[in-house]
Amino acid sequence: MFAHFHAQRLMIEQYPLHFEFRANQTFDDFFAGANEPIINDLKQCVLGLGEQQIFLWAKAGQGKSHLLQACCHHAQAHEFNSFYFDLARYRFHKPAIFLGLDDFEVVCVDNVDAITGQKKWEEALCAFMQRHYERGHRLIIAATHLPNYMTLSTQNMKTSLSWGLMIQLKTLVDTHSVDALIFKADALGFEISPQVGRFLMIQHHNDIEGLWKVLEQLDKASLAAKRKLTVPFLKQLFDIQKGSEGN
Repeated sequence: MFAHFHAQRLMIEQYPLHFEFRANQTFDDFFAGANEPIINDLKQCVLGLGEQQIFLWAKAGQGKSHLLQACCHHAQAHEFNSFYFDLARYRFHKPAIFLGLDDFEVVCVDNVDAITGQKKWEEALCAFMQRHYERGHRLIIAATHLPNYMTLSTQNMKTSLSWGLMIQLKTLVDTHSVDALIFKADALGFEISPQVGRFLMIQHHNDIEGLWKVLEQLDKASLAAKRKLTVPFLKQLFDIQKGSEGN
């Protein structure tokens, strides 16, 4: 479902933003594991009961974007207007796209790394953050690095990003990763065994988001072949895939 906001409300007319609500990226769809305290912090922030600003960082593919989307869903469920904004997607536009975002009670800015080192972008983001803060609204930012390890062109940007609660999303490893796969498969409507989960983890050890896509593909392949997802069946599917890639 897309929520389209009129350009005059957000920014100059030639740069409209389109916010996509991803229906399957809620807190209920996220395997928390050791990240349960972080999810609680995010929920409290969204509701205005905790920190006013949170900086969430982790390696790519660990679920940061999912959690930002979940924050927006949580806000809407409690009748707060919200907006998710991916800077990696809009970095080729002009910084004026920040104008009007301070109208939203909860704003989630994803991939802030995409505009660091660009003075005009940094100044525009800092100005937005100040306006948003002064209105008592909540801001959640996600990146792959802490501000101290970013190439920033202004000290003000470093100060603005570092204000508030800074938390690192914990990586799903070993047993938790397998549990996360079983959890995700169940959410998609099918079952996988721990053996299948461990096999998939070996194939895609450091790419959680990639694993979610693989699960969706495997579900379709299992239905088409009318076979359960077993390790031998997976090996057969992967061998076929490698053969097609080699041709």
